[in-house]
Amino acid sequence: MFMATAAVTKATESTYSIDDAMEVLFHKLDEAIDDMENGKVQTIEDAWKEIDSI
Repeated sequence: MFMATAAVTKATESTYSIDDAMEVLFHKLDEAIDDMENGKVQTIEDAWKEIDSI
């Protein structure tokens, strides 16, 4: 739900509000918590590789 709201907002506006940014942040946090609870974890080395590739 959070991401959908942010996506709609982004599609209609060229900038994010603080509320939009917080929704995206909370969505990412929810995804991370779900991943940890389900055993989907990433090593720190893989995380840095992903960050470096951006």
